[in-house]
Amino acid sequence: MDHHNTHSVSVAGVIIDDQGRALLTQRRDNNHWEAPGGILERDEDITTGLLREIHEETGLQVEPVTLTGVYKNMTRGIIALVFRCKLISGQLAETDETRAFRWVTADQVQELASEAFAIRVLDAMHHDQAPAIRHHDGVRLLGSSQRHE
Repeated sequence: MDHHNTHSVSVAGVIIDDQGRALLTQRRDNNHWEAPGGILERDEDITTGLLREIHEETGLQVEPVTLTGVYKNMTRGIIALVFRCKLISGQLAETDETRAFRWVTADQVQELASEAFAIRVLDAMHHDQAPAIRHHDGVRLLGSSQRHE
């Protein structure tokens, strides 16, 4: 197997509160603001990985509502599956991976997060039907990124 041509798969959950705001976490390793999530472990299914990552990074239990987008980091070969989620229980708690949390509006998402990560949250906040399919370089969206309907 040529490992230079393999991909990894990540999952992220955009948790929306009853005021229509999304939860962003500030990562400890790079200070970036993003939706909670991370790389799936090889032996876990998508939902289990999503729930694990969100709990590890926030202390919250959520329920995935719908897949809102599929995103490929063309530079790093990471495919991200992003889900809109609703809060079930738990209390926000800083972890080894997260230093801060903010419930944000769509405008605040664009102020805090890089384009490639803000669009994931915005797609989930404005989700209508079909998941978005987009490509980026880790920071900026690339060429033919679009929402399929």
